[in-house]
Amino acid sequence: MHIEPGVVDGAKMILAVATAAGAAGYTAKEVIQDIKAGGALSLLPRTVLAAAGTFVFFELLPHFAVGISEVHFILGSTLFLLLGTAPAAMGLALGLLIQGMFFAPTDLPMYFVNVTTLLVPLFAASALASRVVAPGTAYVDLRYADVLKLSAVYQGGVVAWVAFWAFYGQGVSATTLASVGTFGAAYMMVILIEPLADLAALAAAKSARDSGIARLLTPRLYAA
Repeated sequence: MHIEPGVVDGAKMILAVATAAGAAGYTAKEVIQDIKAGGALSLLPRTVLAAAGTFVFFELLPHFAVGISEVHFILGSTLFLLLGTAPAAMGLALGLLIQGMFFAPTDLPMYFVNVTTLLVPLFAASALASRVVAPGTAYVDLRYADVLKLSAVYQGGVVAWVAFWAFYGQGVSATTLASVGTFGAAYMMVILIEPLADLAALAAAKSARDSGIARLLTPRLYAA
């Protein structure tokens, strides 16, 4: 989902700064809630895990350029389910920043564009979870249909933001339409694969319920 440098530039970048600032403000709210619920010592390791996971997703998992952007297996809903909203949001932002600073410096000018594209769909998936997860259901007991909804909202949100930035930065043209359409079609593969990754991660978390690993994960995994 990396928007290529130059797609949004100049004065148009002001909107990206504004949307990223809004995402940062919402993240701060989630961080405060998380600290109140479990303390900073619980939040810190989950954030580190989310940042490390984000880096792995971007750098080590297969990724390829398609149309206006790149297709990545971001697994944002996996981070959300295992670690919680606040750690996932900070981890995505930090992982993206680390990648840009040390491995892909050409992506840094687009950081605000890309971080918005990652975080706003995460918040949408978090909001959806509060509606579609039945009361009293722990995340480790989620069904495929529920996980699919969360993944579709997250990945669909990523595609929607990529399309928005493309049309906002480059205008509506046959070339842009074709490029966005190609990217969106390729991303369907991620939407199909991610729910399976989520279910595998939840199954692993369920089997680790009584181990020390469970203490590094969000309490919402095991209790409603």
